[in-house]
Amino acid sequence: MQYRTLGRTGIKVSAISLGAGPVSGLMTGSDETAQHEVVAAAIDAGINWFDTAPGYGAGSSEANLSRALSEIMPPQPIHIATKVRIPLDSTEPISDIIRRSMDESLQRLRVSSVTLLQLHNGITAGRGDEPSSITPDDILSRDGVADTFDRLREEGLIRHAGLTGTGLPAAMKEVIRSGRFDTVQTPYNALNPSAGATFPIQTGDFDYGNILADCAEQRMGVFAIRVFAAGALLGQTPSAHTFKTPYFPLDLYQRDAARAETLRAKLGDGESMTEFAVRFALSHSAVSSAIIGFGSPSHVAELAHAV
Repeated sequence: MQYRTLGRTGIKVSAISLGAGPVSGLMTGSDETAQHEVVAAAIDAGINWFDTAPGYGAGSSEANLSRALSEIMPPQPIHIATKVRIPLDSTEPISDIIRRSMDESLQRLRVSSVTLLQLHNGITAGRGDEPSSITPDDILSRDGVADTFDRLREEGLIRHAGLTGTGLPAAMKEVIRSGRFDTVQTPYNALNPSAGATFPIQTGDFDYGNILADCAEQRMGVFAIRVFAAGALLGQTPSAHTFKTPYFPLDLYQRDAARAETLRAKLGDGESMTEFAVRFALSHSAVSSAIIGFGSPSHVAELAHAV
């Protein structure tokens, strides 16, 4: 396994991380044997970063990851990252929402602290401009997200603070340039590389505004997500999650699948789209690791080989 420095945190993170989200359905499902096998294969391959969230399977991802790790008892240090999402319809103070979510995550994960806590909302100029998006003011104002994350760090419940790099470019850049956060995880793939380059945006696509350049200026660690465009790059059928999520909806998947066919035709004989996609994500100098939702031990081995 290749390891890269996660920005100014100084952590050596595996170039591939295990994503415990709902697209593959593994860690949000009920097959404990498969979950154990995939987590064990990831650890054997040298993966040391595991990304989860309370919103993945209504907490089941955190609980399943915790159980698998406790069964395996990794011989080497591993890092757990989780998230918090601020509900737009809540009148509760942001600090209280974050603290309650953090307490519940630690209970499900059965740990006293995590390496990274990430905001799981997109960032836009107005609340709700995109599904579940909040504003820079929500994040940077007194007792907002950044202040609360700072206090959790002072209390030893988290080591580092991170963002989800979705939303609108100007709002995302305002928060990134504040210097208050250590990491970003953002969509970055061969079909939409706009997070890492100035790129003409096609109708219906998201524009991520080359935010990786701003992350590099702040020495932030970067996790690439949606490396396979939710499976569209690999020619897979849409996951059950894709049919119901408001964040990366079915129509986006369908456009990506059509464009992936064109891209696939350009690969050389014997060249794997899986390898191409992960190498593409890792080729950007700002990217520390690609978060991937594995479905089987063989998938872990294939991606480890690609690195």
